[in-house]
Amino acid sequence: MTLFDVVFSGNDAVYGLTEKAIDDAIAANGADKAVAFPDTAYSLPCYYAVTGTKVTNLGELKEALGVVKSLMTREKRLHDAFMSGIATALCAEFIEVLKYMDGAAPYAAPEAGHLPDAAIRELGVPLVTGDIPGVAVILGAAPTAEEGVELVKSYQGQGILVTLVGGIIDQCVEKGLKMGANVRVIPLGKDVTAVIHAVSVAVRAALIFGNIQPGDAAGLMKYTMERVPAFVNAFAPLNDVIVACGAGAIALGFPVITNEETFRVPKSLIVQKDVSKFNATSLEARDIKLKITKIDIPVAFASAFEGEIIRRGDMQVEFDGSRVDCFELVLSKDATEVEDHKIELIGPDIDEMPEGSKQSIAYIVEVAGKSMQSDFESVFERKFHSYLNCVEGMMHTGQRDMIRIRISKETYQAGFRLKHIGEVLYARVKSEFAAVVDKCQVKIITDPAQCTELRHSLAIPMFDKRDERLTTLTDEGVDVYYSCIMCQAFSPSHVCVVTPERLGLCGAVSWLDAKATNELDPQGPCQVITKERVIDERIGEYEDVNEAVKKFSQGALEDVSLYSLIEKPMTSCGCFECICGIEPLSNGVCIANREYAGMTPIGMTFSELASMTGGGVQTPGFMGHGKHFISSKKFMKAEGGVARIVWMPKDLKEQVAERLNATAKELYGIDNFTDMIGDETIAEDPETLLEFLTEKGHPALGMEPMM
Repeated sequence: MTLFDVVFSGNDAVYGLTEKAIDDAIAANGADKAVAFPDTAYSLPCYYAVTGTKVTNLGELKEALGVVKSLMTREKRLHDAFMSGIATALCAEFIEVLKYMDGAAPYAAPEAGHLPDAAIRELGVPLVTGDIPGVAVILGAAPTAEEGVELVKSYQGQGILVTLVGGIIDQCVEKGLKMGANVRVIPLGKDVTAVIHAVSVAVRAALIFGNIQPGDAAGLMKYTMERVPAFVNAFAPLNDVIVACGAGAIALGFPVITNEETFRVPKSLIVQKDVSKFNATSLEARDIKLKITKIDIPVAFASAFEGEIIRRGDMQVEFDGSRVDCFELVLSKDATEVEDHKIELIGPDIDEMPEGSKQSIAYIVEVAGKSMQSDFESVFERKFHSYLNCVEGMMHTGQRDMIRIRISKETYQAGFRLKHIGEVLYARVKSEFAAVVDKCQVKIITDPAQCTELRHSLAIPMFDKRDERLTTLTDEGVDVYYSCIMCQAFSPSHVCVVTPERLGLCGAVSWLDAKATNELDPQGPCQVITKERVIDERIGEYEDVNEAVKKFSQGALEDVSLYSLIEKPMTSCGCFECICGIEPLSNGVCIANREYAGMTPIGMTFSELASMTGGGVQTPGFMGHGKHFISSKKFMKAEGGVARIVWMPKDLKEQVAERLNATAKELYGIDNFTDMIGDETIAEDPETLLEFLTEKGHPALGMEPMM
């Protein structure tokens, strides 16, 4: 029996199961019965991406099976094997979507099943920056639970997103491994068909970020091969169905590594008998380059731990700035004042603190360098949240003097002490900011009296001084803007233009961040853009900005405005925090944030709105943006500004209320403007929203028509 025979046999078996499942579902429910995955704008994402057709009911699913059958040609050629692999994957998607009929929740913790669009958008930035350098799909049961868990932890320790299918899930449960999206180890399901949920992530990345058009199967496979760094680890024994699924993975560019002695395809189907070498073999096969972070601490350090939650019962100690005096601060110093790699602890260490207690902490990172600027201090500080959360068993929230840190009992028992916080901050600052930092020292203070005194005499005055500086940073007050093209790894034609009053649409790159990035890496993703030749001040269009955008988008975009939703709006990549769109009846705009899963008065969910907007294309009337931009005086300035905002989710409204109210007061003299903005508790349809806005006297109703 040849490899072709095995793939064809596995494909035929899954096709037969799929046909029976669909026929049984139609017999029980009728052909008009709705069928769809939840929380996605892409129907059945894999089938939609390959064919361009959205399936909405069982009758259409039966028709789609006929299309899948046409892919199942039986010449013994690689093309036929790959197409049979794709057909197998699509059959798996059909079987899985049937599980979700009638709003069913077929998966229970720890299994996730289908991942919503919002989860994929959240992965965009870490995939682009390399914080998630790859995606592992682990299928089946390892020879022993110990070997399986060690493999998972090895990937996790490298920041790789790990998805699990089959017996490996039970092995991880048996060994007590923490799993979930927050630690980037996601069990999908026990059935082999659950592997399609990993494939769906890759496929939707192409649709969301890459502007791959549904139906462009060749473009899809080119995108996933070149831009989605995924691979499959399949444990023995392999049956025909698993091999057929593997053919589908290989067609998308994802190599399969197995410990079963089977057919070999160079760089695609690789036999590695030693499971302990799966990691190295997989990274080499997918050409994944890791950012090596060597830090002298007794626990793992990786981006996979950034979302780890430390519960109260699991914590050794807590430092809580909302209850006691705490702060984190970066200070620029003269080189003579800094002793490189000096880490000083002033006060008791963790082993001198009662278990479960709340304590004070302050850490001051003092840096010196010829190119260091005081504007960079706050940029460094914002990185501390990420740095400390990368420590296994540590949770950090907040910033400035409202930080909270929890250290787990396991991490404490592994030998972690407060000096190791200093080691992490020192290593990351010296590594990431090497271009401007020549020397770095860290002072960690846990003496409560000193924390209180320094918070009031040093930290708060410094924060106030910086805030005053930021309020003077306006688009008119600077000579240059910056590009940001970090997302081009996934969205090749997208360019952000970052200004003091318009941060990157992902919410992660301010003008100061971009300035620092440019100083650190002059040839990197953030380039200087001059703003000397104004075309239209009303919409924020400049000749030199257009020239830069055309250059950085490789000619895909020729002109862009900075302040208009309708005229030449900025493009979106797909990892935006929010999206706004015109609501015609109210003569305003509705805003939805990524976390909001409900309906908007526009008649679309966030995912549906976002599906129209990403991929690096201009979509007049719709715009992706960061949360902080909502309260900017430059938000939709060309169309009248923030007074056009008529609806946003309640949670988002509460997040932006203070700043947005201040902006509305300054621009229009309106007090408590957010009280005039609708949310999902008030209206989810345009008619009810209009009644509310009329009652409140919302300013958008009296403004010039937008359309």
